[in-house]
Amino acid sequence: MWVQVISVQVKPGKDISGVISTLKAGEQPESGLLRELFLHDQSDPDHYVIMAVFESEEKARAREQDPRRADTSAAMRELMADILAAPPQFTDLDVLEDWAP
Repeated sequence: MWVQVISVQVKPGKDISGVISTLKAGEQPESGLLRELFLHDQSDPDHYVIMAVFESEEKARAREQDPRRADTSAAMRELMADILAAPPQFTDLDVLEDWAP
């Protein structure tokens, strides 16, 4: 497994509800995406974190280039330009262990 964490700071009064619906609507079968969590910072109302869990980094990178996602990617760029106060910060993570009690 491989995880990408995206930290975003939105403009005051904005939120990521449009991001969530756009990503969900544009997801393609067999993309390698296992789970996506959308998180809101309790101490900063303008800070959100998205955690995307993939089968592998290779599948995630292939998903980025998937032509079936072209419309979603274009919509995301337009949406992000409207709501973001700063560029998103990306952190790529290798999963060492996946444990659930």
